[in-house]
Amino acid sequence: MRAHKRESLLQATEALLKTIQARVDAGKLSGQDRIGVCVGKIINKHKVAKHFELNIGANSLAWTRRSQAITAEAALDGLYIIRTSLTAQQMQAADCVRNYKSLSNVERAFRSLKTVDLKVRPIHHRLANRVRAHILLCMLAYYVEWHMREAWRELTFADTDQAAKAERDPVAPAKRSAAAQRKAQSKTLDNGQSVHSFHTLMAELATLVCNTCRTPQAGPDASSFDVLTTANACQQRALELLKTIRL
Repeated sequence: MRAHKRESLLQATEALLKTIQARVDAGKLSGQDRIGVCVGKIINKHKVAKHFELNIGANSLAWTRRSQAITAEAALDGLYIIRTSLTAQQMQAADCVRNYKSLSNVERAFRSLKTVDLKVRPIHHRLANRVRAHILLCMLAYYVEWHMREAWRELTFADTDQAAKAERDPVAPAKRSAAAQRKAQSKTLDNGQSVHSFHTLMAELATLVCNTCRTPQAGPDASSFDVLTTANACQQRALELLKTIRL
């Protein structure tokens, strides 16, 4: 895929150079400076100028591909390099890759803060200390949300086998556990209950309410009583799992 794209970009750049070469050969463009200016405008349009060796004369234009540079780049197709200032004793190569891939969790957190869950904006504060306080509260709220998501893994589509992350090859494509795949395919848990996302589970828990009741047409000082919603099995398990959170 990468080799095909690189070749197409090289050919596209050569097609642009040929248009200038045609003008030079026809005598419509001359002078090393003028030809160089025209070439400079288009040579890096497709970001492959480094792969061409240009020869610009007063009335000529020629180029050749830098085959060694292209071959060297092709040898790295499909590979990426991660560098760290830590020593091998502090962090092994596999752990370095795992930590790099964990950046997706940071990106997910920012997305949750900005748009999905907490919606940090708009900020209507004017004083700097109040803006900082607003951001701090949002960060604390996400900290609570993260613990809730971790505690509710067995009730949601999340993979409960987190220990495998520290053992599997960090370079190989990530694979969900068999249990997580079953949940995703059947949309049900082993006990027959429906699998939830974080948002649908929150909506399920939102149906737990406390209603304050009093007799019809009673005055404000009349006696009242509370009626609590009875939690179903899913709600009860979700509440139990929240109690296992340890900060």
